[in-house]
Amino acid sequence: MGGATNIGRVLAAFGPHGIDVTMAGLYDLGEEDDFRRGLERAGLGSDLTRDDMESFGFYVCVPDLEGELIRALGAASVEGVVEAQGELGSFRTFQKQPAQQGKTTEEQLRRFMGTRSGRKIRYAALLVEALDLSQIPRPLDRVLAHV
Repeated sequence: MGGATNIGRVLAAFGPHGIDVTMAGLYDLGEEDDFRRGLERAGLGSDLTRDDMESFGFYVCVPDLEGELIRALGAASVEGVVEAQGELGSFRTFQKQPAQQGKTTEEQLRRFMGTRSGRKIRYAALLVEALDLSQIPRPLDRVLAHV
């Protein structure tokens, strides 16, 4: 889709006033207003609540998908994934940076994943692979059930 701000264009092309296909997706908490405006512009209602957006198949990740996956797996499991990628040493160095002091390991892991181009996408897939079916975060579980 190319980012949350493109939701309006995607809905215009594929939504009820486009080719009208069933759509669903995940969005980060910080992108909620972009998604709400996009859904409203697509003619799916006005003053949409989060529940309304879910009824259309769009689910919020708090604060984002990486955060949901880290919370579901736990810091120790995520560190195991980081270690398997040969990046545990880099993560330990990252943890020593002054800006990371006082943050939880989960917060540090989430930030670490955003420090290099492509790392968030790569780790999202790896963390999903590491999930047990009983650990699937609510938004991911719901979007999969919707489609």
